[in-house]
Amino acid sequence: MKKPPHLCVCFLVALLLPTYVLIAVAVEAQSIPQLAPYKPETQLSSPEILRSWGSKEMAGLMRLWEADFERYQPNIRFADTLKGTETAQAALFTHVADMALMSRPILALERHVMFRREHHLPLEITVATGSLDAEDKTFALAILVNKENPVSGLSVSQLDGIFGDQRTGAWDEQFIWHPEAGREADRNLRTWGQLGLTGDWADKPIHVYGYPVTIYSPESGPMLSFRKAVMQGADIWNPDLQEIPEGSKIAEAVGKDRYAIGYTCLCFQSAVSKVLAVAAADGSVPVNLTKTSVADRLYPLSRSIYIYIDRTPGEPVDPKLKQFLTYVLSREGQDAVARSDGYLPLTPELAHEQLQKIQ
Repeated sequence: MKKPPHLCVCFLVALLLPTYVLIAVAVEAQSIPQLAPYKPETQLSSPEILRSWGSKEMAGLMRLWEADFERYQPNIRFADTLKGTETAQAALFTHVADMALMSRPILALERHVMFRREHHLPLEITVATGSLDAEDKTFALAILVNKENPVSGLSVSQLDGIFGDQRTGAWDEQFIWHPEAGREADRNLRTWGQLGLTGDWADKPIHVYGYPVTIYSPESGPMLSFRKAVMQGADIWNPDLQEIPEGSKIAEAVGKDRYAIGYTCLCFQSAVSKVLAVAAADGSVPVNLTKTSVADRLYPLSRSIYIYIDRTPGEPVDPKLKQFLTYVLSREGQDAVARSDGYLPLTPELAHEQLQKIQ
């Protein structure tokens, strides 16, 4: 008797399923940076304590790192006080912490305090890439517009024109003034027609929504990352920016407003809004926001998490700190990142670049 076609199909799928599983596992394995394994340069011979203060969102990842690192260095112990990123630098420059964990870029004022006390700046180590869409894991910034908007992608420069305002320049994190970060008012983008839309859209104003621009707010991480990536660190904003402290409310406002644009977590995108692709430069191809584009650092609004240490330039890093940070940037350390809930591993190039900072 002839077998029904659907039974043949089911048998074929069952036969090939292990192959598909193996392929999926292989693809996942390739997403882990191909870094050198951790090999202790120094075996800590007496009990040592590493103290960390800062981001409570990084607590789960720290526990993974610590449990694994103690297998290599059994004499190490950890004391974590993770009450929030805003506590990190104060603990570092008052010497109650060996490591400052931060889920957002450091503020110039935070750098300045250590510079005044120690006559050098804290050393920044990028230790992982933020998440694609985990609200509490330094998510990549999604640019949302109303679902009726014909625009499909924008450049970083265009986002600056929309969200920023004219300025003479910007200070960087090293307290250096950059006049090249300035721009004139004629580069402001205030109507959808300036972005090439025609018909009913041509004269319609761009309604701008975003996070509050108060730098000391606990919710300031997305705003600071946006300001750094899009506005070159400048803090002169579109005067019509509507500040909303909750990402879900930003997405809700965009969904209700036909002429709106806002930035927030992809996790808040809904059927009444759409996500725009973002190009790093005018004329380049806009990049869609995906897990792969964030992990590969191709999406321009990807974000990072950091560990800062107090290192005097020209002097060696404390051995216990160096060993732990070397582990974090190794194959095993970045594998722990891949196993964490949300964060993504560094690219091999970026991990190697960070490793050079502690040599």
